[in-house]
Amino acid sequence: MNIKQTSRYVPYNYGHLHLRVLTPVNADMTKPPLLMLHGAMSNGRVFYSESGKGLGCYLAAAGVVVYVLDTSGRGSSTPKIGRGFSAGQGEVIREQLPLIQQYILSLHPNADTVHWCGHSWGGVLMASAIARFEYLQHSVASLVTFGSKRRIEVKSLSKWIKVDLVWNKIAPLIARYRGYLPAEKLRIGMDNESQSSLLQTIDWVQGYWIDHDDGFDYSLAAKQAKWPRSWFIAAQGDKVLGNPSDVKRMMLECQIPTADYTLLSRQHGFKHDYTHAGMLTHQDAVKDHFPRVLDWYQS
Repeated sequence: MNIKQTSRYVPYNYGHLHLRVLTPVNADMTKPPLLMLHGAMSNGRVFYSESGKGLGCYLAAAGVVVYVLDTSGRGSSTPKIGRGFSAGQGEVIREQLPLIQQYILSLHPNADTVHWCGHSWGGVLMASAIARFEYLQHSVASLVTFGSKRRIEVKSLSKWIKVDLVWNKIAPLIARYRGYLPAEKLRIGMDNESQSSLLQTIDWVQGYWIDHDDGFDYSLAAKQAKWPRSWFIAAQGDKVLGNPSDVKRMMLECQIPTADYTLLSRQHGFKHDYTHAGMLTHQDAVKDHFPRVLDWYQS
């Protein structure tokens, strides 16, 4: 494996944010690096593994310097999510992403931009930060999202069970009793979710794109934002969590003039109708659509 994996810990509040750094053997530090962000009930491991699997490792092996963030409380970031953990998604948008952006740029003095890539809800948080902060609109080189949607409007039995019943009704009851959602223990996610983040996510999926802490209107800001080059990737087999129709709806809401869109489906020449997680974890992705993602960063 021709990459080096290390960890960096950035002080944040009373703990630290974990960054997994995937560095090519002969890294070109003058080119824009890449920051990757996981979704809800997840952590950075969705992009990499110790053995070198995952999109992050694939891109690093091809020469891209990759940073994978564990948001506060998740993965190897501390303190871990538990009872009394109060931070929600607003802190990721307003504090953690700007902090990590500045930190990465400090490590690359000859690069003035960073590529951003988000999976699922991570793409929503990244888009929110870009819409909100003008300096990110200038320092983010590009935005790529996999299965990212802000609202879920698709209607199906699976959606009713997974979203309307489990996520919107049962999960908040568990979080209220436990003080957080133990998603990992319940085997419904890679990592746990804070009660604040859970409730805020539910609200955004059903309602308006408004910050819960200070009332900032992201929809209005998106209209006025100078968006970086953007690409929204959806998967045909992603029936609920990143349904292609909902991904397209998010594209329209962001109002990005020249955003690209790709549907990973057999009909469009790909090997599979990929699923929500499978678009990043399927063994065939390495030879199927990962090369297209690499071309994006090398073009």
